[in-house]
Amino acid sequence: MPPAKKRKTAAAAKAEKALDANVPAEQPTTNTTDTTQDEPSQEDAAPAEETTQAGPSAAAPPPPPPPPPPPTAEAAADSETPAATPINPASKAADRMARFKALQARAKSSSDSNLKEATLESQRLAADPSQLTAIHRRQAIASHKLLRADVEDAGGDFERKRAWDWTVDESEKWDKRVKKKDAARDNNAFSDYRAASNKVYKRQVKNMAPDLDRYERDKMAAVERAAASGGLDIVETEDGELIAVDKDGSFYSTADSTGFAQNKPDKANIDRLVDDLRQAEEARLKKRKDRMAQSGDDGDVTYINEKNKQFNSKLSRFYNKYTAEIRDSFERGTMI
Repeated sequence: MPPAKKRKTAAAAKAEKALDANVPAEQPTTNTTDTTQDEPSQEDAAPAEETTQAGPSAAAPPPPPPPPPPPTAEAAADSETPAATPINPASKAADRMARFKALQARAKSSSDSNLKEATLESQRLAADPSQLTAIHRRQAIASHKLLRADVEDAGGDFERKRAWDWTVDESEKWDKRVKKKDAARDNNAFSDYRAASNKVYKRQVKNMAPDLDRYERDKMAAVERAAASGGLDIVETEDGELIAVDKDGSFYSTADSTGFAQNKPDKANIDRLVDDLRQAEEARLKKRKDRMAQSGDDGDVTYINEKNKQFNSKLSRFYNKYTAEIRDSFERGTMI
């Protein structure tokens, strides 16, 4: 026969009620537990309710805690990654100090280089270019004379020794240039207006650069006009080269040709002509001012020629003391 079923006492019922009130607060609230885990807990709780305590003050043992949920894939991956190492404040401060010192060194080097360049620039601006050119010229002349003296003392030919450094063509070109320079220096003085005009013309032609693009355009336009009028035939050779054949001899210009009169210069050439005229006028006024400064006439020009200048100076010598106040009043505009 099975043993008799034990009865619950009042103390055991009170203890069980208190235990049931404390269990929900201690268990974690989770919704991820499986139903298979809840069934054993209910089966375990049923016998606990049926069993009674031996003594009136003894409480029923608490149920075992539910097992933890199985780890997910993300949690497993997080557990495999090592934890980040904490940053040491001392190393961080040392890194900042190193970068600060590097910036200081760069700023110092920049300031030093700027100061050096500024010093050199001030020295270049303070130096006179004409004086530097004269010093270099004197140095070159002195070295040339010293080399000539050394070669002549050794019993050698200086010109022959110096010619070893140049080719025959370069030597001939240099001799021609020196001869032309000497002739231009000797012909620098004014001889007549014809020679002066010729000199100005040569200088302007030398400074004028050839416009090859305009020349090609004008040539092609002339060829097209001659071919359209029938005075020029375009013949193609076996090699594919085009040759212009003048049929009546009117294409190429002669001494009697007047085609140059139909030329219309563009705006750039007109502006260049205006600039040349303005520069010539400025040079003429500058020379006139220099001549007046040499003769002591820095003031207003009150004469038209040298004879009139002498007459005006004689009048000034005798009548300036009477007419000075009147002239000053005219200049101020207070004369009535």
